[in-house]
Amino acid sequence: MSNIETHKHGPNCDCPDCGNPRSMDFLDKYLTVWIFGAMATGVGLGYVAPAVTKPIQDLHLVGIGLVVMMYPPLAKADYSQLRAVVSNWRVLGLSLIQNWLIGPTLMFGLAVVFFSGLIPGLPARPEYFLGLVFIGMARCIAMVLVWNELAEGSTEYVTGLVAFNSLFQILTYGVYIWFFGLFLPPLLGMDSLVAGITTFDVTPMQVFEAIVVFLGIPFAGGFLTRYVGIRTKGEQWYDEQFIPTIDPLTLVALLFTVIVMFATQGGTIVAAPGDVLLIAVPLTIYFVVMFLVSFGMGRGIGADYSTTTAIGFTAASNNFELAIAVAVAVFGVGSGVAFATVIGPLIEVPVLLALVNVALYFQRTIDWKSAEPDAVAASTTDDD
Repeated sequence: MSNIETHKHGPNCDCPDCGNPRSMDFLDKYLTVWIFGAMATGVGLGYVAPAVTKPIQDLHLVGIGLVVMMYPPLAKADYSQLRAVVSNWRVLGLSLIQNWLIGPTLMFGLAVVFFSGLIPGLPARPEYFLGLVFIGMARCIAMVLVWNELAEGSTEYVTGLVAFNSLFQILTYGVYIWFFGLFLPPLLGMDSLVAGITTFDVTPMQVFEAIVVFLGIPFAGGFLTRYVGIRTKGEQWYDEQFIPTIDPLTLVALLFTVIVMFATQGGTIVAAPGDVLLIAVPLTIYFVVMFLVSFGMGRGIGADYSTTTAIGFTAASNNFELAIAVAVAVFGVGSGVAFATVIGPLIEVPVLLALVNVALYFQRTIDWKSAEPDAVAASTTDDD
């Protein structure tokens, strides 16, 4: 018999375990407010004291913040769930198509439309083009856990998928950046964009080195922490005491990173606030389209609500932490590429929070009785 419990409370339930956004932790519920506040603080600091940029760069404050930010979700991921994920090839195949084919291609297309110079009135902006490519190629491994929980998705499946994406990104992120950012544009005849890109002189090795530092280090730390913690103290202690202790580090490090990054971009933002809106448009389109398409595909193969929600939010979210880290490492904290990537969390948080309500609406209005049982639960039952 499966040992996985399914949450039965309704969408209007206010209990601590329910997915209703009204039951969110205070910090998570107002995450958008905190990010806006951190941005304003950073911009004000950079505008009033532009000399602050040098110590930020010399002390590698952005890099430190990014590594700390990515450690808790990687320590939280239960890598034992990988077996359950890969055991259902149909659902795994669908998720792979969404995350590693449709998502990157859609973001590349939006980057071309808005920043390649092909559309009259929109000049070529190769630095923003690359920023969107960096975001689109980084599949989500952190915030998706929050969105999935709020929308009552399958915790087991999304955890396994996060673990899978963590491993897969280490091997593929550099290749994807090279293909969509450097190899594909010349084939499509985007001469002006290619000229701008080549001036950056980015190489796959630079991207790989950044991945090793900013994804490899927190991944190794998270994996070892989980292994040692469970072996010495037990899984219950690890999940109920240790994880809640380190969880706030993600938000604290995120806000710290946003402050120091925007401090280095203060003058640019004050001089060109329209660029923030320009970058926000394709990102918003991406999040909404990816969620709706992925949700529809999950429903189309007969997956139940919890599984459909898990793969939908995994496909719609992005690992902006990794995108920011690589952009900073390769181009510098004050570059336009880094600026484009840091807009990611500003847009993703409110849009994905709105999509949580959309998912809960689908839960109430769509007939899920004919759907298959939860993929992970079924797999676990078969193994017992």
